[in-house]
Amino acid sequence: MASCPIEPSKTPAPGWVGGFSSSKPAFAYPDPDLSSLPMLDNMANIRLLDRQLDVLWPEFSWETVIGDPESRCYQMFAPDISRAGYDRTGRVYSIICPQQGSYSKTLGDLNIEVTVTTQRGWVDETATNLDYDLVAADMTVTGKIWFGPAARDKRVYKLLKLILEAEKLPFPDDKANAIEVTLHRVGDPDQPIISIRSGVNSAFPNPHFATHEDEAWAVANVAVQIGPIQPRHNPMVDEFNAMIMDIFNLGSGNLLQPGNILTWNVWVDAPTIVDQAEWKAHAEKWRHSIDTGHGSPDGPGTVPRYFDGTDFNPVDAVVEKELDLIKAWLKTHVRWLSDLAI
Repeated sequence: MASCPIEPSKTPAPGWVGGFSSSKPAFAYPDPDLSSLPMLDNMANIRLLDRQLDVLWPEFSWETVIGDPESRCYQMFAPDISRAGYDRTGRVYSIICPQQGSYSKTLGDLNIEVTVTTQRGWVDETATNLDYDLVAADMTVTGKIWFGPAARDKRVYKLLKLILEAEKLPFPDDKANAIEVTLHRVGDPDQPIISIRSGVNSAFPNPHFATHEDEAWAVANVAVQIGPIQPRHNPMVDEFNAMIMDIFNLGSGNLLQPGNILTWNVWVDAPTIVDQAEWKAHAEKWRHSIDTGHGSPDGPGTVPRYFDGTDFNPVDAVVEKELDLIKAWLKTHVRWLSDLAI
């Protein structure tokens, strides 16, 4: 089991008032309905945050081969990235979601971030059963992929960047120009609002190394289905982005393959007090750290593993597959380069 560098606590910080979770009958479990609440801009109300749930163990899971339960992998992303922030009454006003990386031998590292755009919901710190009645929140999110620092020394990366910049087209070398992947409610591509609910996701078994009952204060879960890449309405860019996503999926075990379902159980520390200035800087601090090659400032996560604990390894000949994808794109868009050795 991966350790967390932050000392966890099971004693909530003082100052809790509560009341928001019970302010409307529709909010109650077993099926909380939050539709009467507006979806709020995720960074617009930081001044209202008093308290937070820190996700010290963000345990992700997905099928590396869609439809094959035996192919399911489990991976803990880096700790203390994700958080839910709320006021003293329990109304949620901001959620920070995780970041992670993947590595291509051909192109270097690729960063992935699940970016929250809007949210709504509640936390009840005095719930009688924290694993079932602690939190109910909704959010809209997008997946963003961009190249990390190790990519800049790769010859193929330099070539591809030169080609797109010569055409004055965007190249995903930072978050501002990231490839955006749509994420939606499982089974409903037209519904961008996804739910965070208390408890462990029960749709599949969880191995012992992906559970933290003894350490965590409580647990909640999220599930999203991967949708298409947001188009840039330029065939050269759209096909380039699709190629990069294919390469990312080769190395990550189809983490963001269209149609796949990505779930995470978020094991949280006891509630703590929000430092609003730190909250605003938290995601940027993590992003700067990964962009400068320092990894997570709060410690590493784990490698992907199957249920039996065996490490996931990318398919054999992955470099050859990556080069085939790049050559195919060059053949379409830069024909005079397609036959050169890359």
